[in-house]
Amino acid sequence: IFQLIRNFLSLLPELCVAENITVVYGMEGETISIKCAYSPKENKWREKTWCKHFNKTECQRVVSTHHFWLQFLKKWNGNTSIADNIREGVLTVTMKRLQKQDAGLYQCKTDFFGEARTLKKVKVEVLGAGVMETQAPEEPRFMHSISSLPEAHFNAFVCIITGLMVAKFLTAILIFIIASRQRSGATREGSPNLNQHQLLPLTGDLMSGDTSPRGGPKWGSSTLDQVILGHLTPST
Repeated sequence: IFQLIRNFLSLLPELCVAENITVVYGMEGETISIKCAYSPKENKWREKTWCKHFNKTECQRVVSTHHFWLQFLKKWNGNTSIADNIREGVLTVTMKRLQKQDAGLYQCKTDFFGEARTLKKVKVEVLGAGVMETQAPEEPRFMHSISSLPEAHFNAFVCIITGLMVAKFLTAILIFIIASRQRSGATREGSPNLNQHQLLPLTGDLMSGDTSPRGGPKWGSSTLDQVILGHLTPST
């Protein structure tokens, strides 16, 4: 139970954290580059992939790095390339000649025998030349990140409340189990051992030969001997 509670509480921040999405704007026909940082110690030999989301769960691969002994080489797929610097822990994705259909939600991720880890989620926005010149002519390409949306805040709040309730429930179960074990142990210690014979002290009546019920005639040892001898002696 202790291990279960500890594992659940350790996973709670990861489950409830608000989604972080980096938004990259690029003008149609331009080139943009996205850098995804990672820990070289943990992800050095893992395959890196740049994929595009078509729904919340499905992310279709666009391009992946070479095998670990050739990861330093740049790999292309259409207008998108990927290069991995395993020494610095930086994955660089380059998209050339941007088109409208290139817009969407992407992510950098690592894969190792079916275990996937998301490094970064990126939303690519492709703007027309007229829109870019009107809105920000001095910045033809820029990026910013959005930490969360209102519904993400609500989901995080609900997740935290649910986690606390589950933790309290598991703690209550643990306390109940401990209390039950303590009560059962105390009961076993206080109960007599049925396998042992108990010796009851003899009362004064039994010692004097009084075996009659209460209220009946009391027979002393001498009287009882006389009655027995009277029955055993033949009459003359």
